[in-house]
Amino acid sequence: MVRHAFRIMIGLALAALPAFASEDHEPLVRFGPDDTLGAANLLSAEKVVSAAALVTLGKTYALGVETGPDTPAYPPRDYKLVVTQNTDGTGTPVGSNNATANDDLLLTWLGVGSQLDGLGHLGSDHVYYNNLHASEFVTPTGLTKLGTHEIPPIVTRGVLLDMARHFGVERLEAGQAFNSAEIKAASASQGIEIGAGDVVLFHTGWQALATSDPDAFMAGMPGIGEEGAHYLAELDVVAIGADTWGLEVIPSENPQRAFPVHVDLLKNHGVYILENMATAALAADEGWEFLFVLGQPRFVGTVQVVVNPIAIR
Repeated sequence: MVRHAFRIMIGLALAALPAFASEDHEPLVRFGPDDTLGAANLLSAEKVVSAAALVTLGKTYALGVETGPDTPAYPPRDYKLVVTQNTDGTGTPVGSNNATANDDLLLTWLGVGSQLDGLGHLGSDHVYYNNLHASEFVTPTGLTKLGTHEIPPIVTRGVLLDMARHFGVERLEAGQAFNSAEIKAASASQGIEIGAGDVVLFHTGWQALATSDPDAFMAGMPGIGEEGAHYLAELDVVAIGADTWGLEVIPSENPQRAFPVHVDLLKNHGVYILENMATAALAADEGWEFLFVLGQPRFVGTVQVVVNPIAIR
């Protein structure tokens, strides 16, 4: 009932929005006309070595949330798991060692729970990263370019900006945006300088609603605004994420524009998006910088994929 209610609510809200508006920023073509990796090109062996030096405690943090049938998801996405057995569970075991087994079949959308948005996820007027038209790479059985299986392991410096702490609240409100001024202030307060090749995560406190009030969780969210996202992209970050279901502020700063941050980051800059990140434990420990490790499942042709990045301090 809860899932059905917020599906209807989000569906009605989005139905009232116009088609994607034209972006204010021109697409950045910097890695060649045939590039499909975008900001992942900014990853390097040198960045891995310097980020590894941040590990002094040996403490790890799972940044992915537990994902199941009750996980709030953008409609009509859902999750179903079927556990099967080689027999009905009561039959004769196999072999002299009486072996028995379970297997499982997962029927799910790949944009449920903690997820990585690939560069083929959002575009404008059917044009995506590096001026690829949907007709060139989108097929019903998978993307022939920009699939998330192509993304190399993202091992780099991670940065957490605690926006709840910056605003002096436990949780930001839906529709509350932050842009470059707030990002710079939070960075300065935490003694953090964002650098090229970094992954930047935001803690807003919003993720707590996913279990306590999923309707409110999906009805909107705080998040980064258009100018703030463009500011980070200009700093050459690889990915931007948050503890919300869609990273950017909803309702949007301009209600005539649909998911403008997604369009600008993915299409214009090739910057990846991480959603539903579990940032609370890291924020509680004031883990402002860390070694970020992500090796996503390499399902061929996927637009997005469920992930569990790891922060290591």
